[in-house]
Amino acid sequence: MESDLTRIPNIGPATARSLIAAGVADAAALRTLGAHEAYRALLAAGERPHFIGYYVLHMALQGRPWNDCKGAEKDALRARFDTLVVEVRGVPLSGIEAALDLIGLRRPG
Repeated sequence: MESDLTRIPNIGPATARSLIAAGVADAAALRTLGAHEAYRALLAAGERPHFIGYYVLHMALQGRPWNDCKGAEKDALRARFDTLVVEVRGVPLSGIEAALDLIGLRRPG
């Protein structure tokens, strides 16, 4: 399926494929859903929760560099992410999952 998702800064081919598989077919659909609900779709489709991916999606839709999320904004997004994970998975990330996720080292699987 052809998609314009990779035209959005910070969204590469792998993320685009995951979004498409989760039912977010193109940039217009992503913008309509917003980052939070698009990430909910990813989780519902079986993607492992990863905070960096969550905030990168937010930055992408704002046209900001992926690493521009800092301070209070990042803390607020972390709280929303944690709530979303519990809503979708029914359980929070375990201690080690949360620690590895925080530094971007947890492997899928």
